[in-house]
Amino acid sequence: MSVADVLRGHRVVPVVVLDDPGAADDLGAALVAGGLPVAEATFRTPQAAAVLRRLAQRSDLVVGAGTVLTTRQVDQAYEAGARFVVSPGLSAEVVRRCQTLGLPVIPGVSTATEIMAALDLGLDTVKFFPAEASGGLPTVKALAAAFPQVRFVPTGGITAQSAPIYLGHPSVAAIGASWMVAPDLLAAGKWDEVTARCTATVAATSSGAARSGASTDVQGKVS
Repeated sequence: MSVADVLRGHRVVPVVVLDDPGAADDLGAALVAGGLPVAEATFRTPQAAAVLRRLAQRSDLVVGAGTVLTTRQVDQAYEAGARFVVSPGLSAEVVRRCQTLGLPVIPGVSTATEIMAALDLGLDTVKFFPAEASGGLPTVKALAAAFPQVRFVPTGGITAQSAPIYLGHPSVAAIGASWMVAPDLLAAGKWDEVTARCTATVAATSSGAARSGASTDVQGKVS
């Protein structure tokens, strides 16, 4: 499986920070019900591998590991059933370990130099991170002009309002976002709200909506 295979049909990737493996089943069900059957379970909590494992047991959900910083975490993600790996930065060791295991990997970059390093590693899809802090869509456009063969997955600071605008650019393969899986919703077990925000996100970021620049408010309602 390639990065393109992972992202095909999944242009919005919910970035999940969850420390309770027991809530993973409800979260997975909410994502699928809302039409976003994909998740990046981040290695930001002690229980990240256990959460990832629970989510990966669902055949109707494509689950990857996020915030992967080391080859040890790559191995943990692989053993837990991750189908892709995302890093906040570019580590040649992490990339090569993923390639050895056959895991699609999307490393984080924010400069032309880092993109060239990614190309040297045989990659053509990178995470643009932190997106808004690094100049947002204007920077993506500038980098895309220099590297037309590269696809970007902007992540970091993207909102329901800006998501369709990012997705309207041809160099953007997908975005990573968290408003539909906000930590307060997960902590409170508000799974219906997660589903509702996912549903609204899908409607607002469909191909036509993205091209037209439609937006949603922070609750996921189309505006």
